[in-house]
Amino acid sequence: MNLLVTGGAGFIGSNFIKHFFSVYPDSKIVNLDKLTYAGRLENLKEVENNKNYNFIKGDICDKKIVEKAAKNVDLIINFAAESHVDRSIKSPEDFIKTDVFGTFVLLEEARKNDLNLIQISTDEVYGSIENGLFHEDSPLMPSSPYSASKAGADRLAFSYFKTYGLNVKITRSSNNFGPNQFPEKLIPLFITNLLEGKKVPVYGTGKNIRDWIFVKDNCDAVIKVMEKGKKGETYNIGGENEKTNLEITAFILKELVKGKDSIEFVKDRLGHDLRYALDCTKIAELGFKPEYSFEDSLNETISWYKNNSWWWKPLKKK
Repeated sequence: MNLLVTGGAGFIGSNFIKHFFSVYPDSKIVNLDKLTYAGRLENLKEVENNKNYNFIKGDICDKKIVEKAAKNVDLIINFAAESHVDRSIKSPEDFIKTDVFGTFVLLEEARKNDLNLIQISTDEVYGSIENGLFHEDSPLMPSSPYSASKAGADRLAFSYFKTYGLNVKITRSSNNFGPNQFPEKLIPLFITNLLEGKKVPVYGTGKNIRDWIFVKDNCDAVIKVMEKGKKGETYNIGGENEKTNLEITAFILKELVKGKDSIEFVKDRLGHDLRYALDCTKIAELGFKPEYSFEDSLNETISWYKNNSWWWKPLKKK
């Protein structure tokens, strides 16, 4: 199988490429990435010399680059996105360009050449839910420019299935964590701050709830969707690990032998959703079940950041 993976130098994309080669070693992957601040080729050292791997630097908004990258591939998996909520609040234009228009360019390339496409979305498109779970047919109520841009891309992808019959599948995953995650996100930010002797900034009361999934589990779920998912369908992917931000903070503090005096409560994020929670029955029916326990995978993540300061320290200096 020949894949075009967009955003493959980012956190989830790079983990997916490495995981996919471990499952399908004879496959071929083209990685198209713009190498913005969060995209790093260092994430892919394990595969850079693989004869079946090819990297192309470029923007998914560039039709000519996309056409070049998509030659001789069967499937496009679109991980490329601006993804940090705080950045979307300060600069929403970049998110609309990449997340919506970039997805349009990929869909057009897939339509013209009859390629399959998996659109990687997020649970944030649903907005917040106080009780119960979001199902794939729940209304989309995004709260930030980031989640709105992902909802737009999500629905645009579905429209290409309905209008053109394109083989599109959509995944909406909960919060990912693991190695190689850019240290602006909660878990790597808190780990690296504590390793540097700094405080950790907790928004508001810290009672916001997220479901967390280890990135390797999410990658496995995407492969299940690729292999067994139905054309035009959306699949929620969760780890069944609902935690408040304070619970996450307490776990990291304990593992790094730090006290509560390392917590600094800060002004809450604008439009901050209280809780995300997914019903994952559909993905389970494809044979997916999270393999990694939350505690073990978070400990693995903490160890990775402790042992790879060469990777994250230059990023934090910037």
